[in-house]
Amino acid sequence: MKNEFIMFVGPMFGGKTTKLLSAIERYKYQHREVLVFKPKLDERYSKEEIVSHWGHKLNAIRIDSGKNINNATLRKKYSNVVIAVDEAFMIPGIADALITLFQEGYTILVSSLQLSSDATPYIEIMHMMPWATKIEICPAVCPITGEDAYYTKKIGGRSDHQIEIGGSEMYQPRTHSKFFKIT
Repeated sequence: MKNEFIMFVGPMFGGKTTKLLSAIERYKYQHREVLVFKPKLDERYSKEEIVSHWGHKLNAIRIDSGKNINNATLRKKYSNVVIAVDEAFMIPGIADALITLFQEGYTILVSSLQLSSDATPYIEIMHMMPWATKIEICPAVCPITGEDAYYTKKIGGRSDHQIEIGGSEMYQPRTHSKFFKIT
């Protein structure tokens, strides 16, 4: 089977996790083994599951670094294994780990923000993008304009630009003009 490196990226509430879960289901129909990972930091809806904002869920292995994925894939037949990672931007070292696994023949699925709420690109995601065989941008809907939104605005929580886990109480999708306050 051919291996792929598929990324679902965009702002919060763009359906990235939903698309990831759908892709996982498709690979399972093909009788592929899927190893599913999520960051230990992300406990918004469940500690042990990837959960979409709409409540779709799937058990996942919690990790705090890319090295954890390498350990979980030892002795797996690469041609039949799919590695799926939700919220990849939260996992240090994930880019190197996934690129190496892709080079070894594994299929890789990633869902992630690509930009922070202060419009800074996430380094791990930037490193993965050149390796991707498919990148799907998943826009959300701007609550102000109703148009496609490609950015995430922080509306609550701390203002120190560190990763802060939250949902709609803390983040909202925005269009270019509403994110950058262009009139």
